[in-house]
Amino acid sequence: MPDIALYQPDIPQNTGTILRLAACMNIRIHLIEPAGFPISDSALKRAGMDYLERAAMTRHVSFEAFEAWRRPLQKRLVLLTTKAAQTYVEFSYEADDILLMGRESSGVPDTVHDLADARLTVPMAEGVRSINVAVTAGMVLGEALRQTGTFPRSTDKAI
Repeated sequence: MPDIALYQPDIPQNTGTILRLAACMNIRIHLIEPAGFPISDSALKRAGMDYLERAAMTRHVSFEAFEAWRRPLQKRLVLLTTKAAQTYVEFSYEADDILLMGRESSGVPDTVHDLADARLTVPMAEGVRSINVAVTAGMVLGEALRQTGTFPRSTDKAI
């Protein structure tokens, strides 16, 4: 099933929310440092609540370290960006894709943008800049899980 990578996140509440999403969807988060806040349970706990212990997270000390891990595994890097022509619903996902979310304040640098295997955007109404990174992660992950048939199976129907 797809993973989510967070490139140098700025806002601990968004990271906590995405970690909660990861725990609920049984996916792995790759946190590419440095983050704009201390990576600690207290910084993430408010949004992640008691789900943090269940979230699978791998920390990478830099983008270069992340790439050194990813490249040999031949996992596609799918960047979510406002600077793309293809929408996330027009893309064919694979189960081992990594969905890359940029910094809330500035996205990713051009060097990272250029390394992505695909660049996708979320269509939005005219005159708005962007959707919250955690909301975007949920929307795109949902489509990737649907297409790849990798939603977690559960007998618990609670939302």
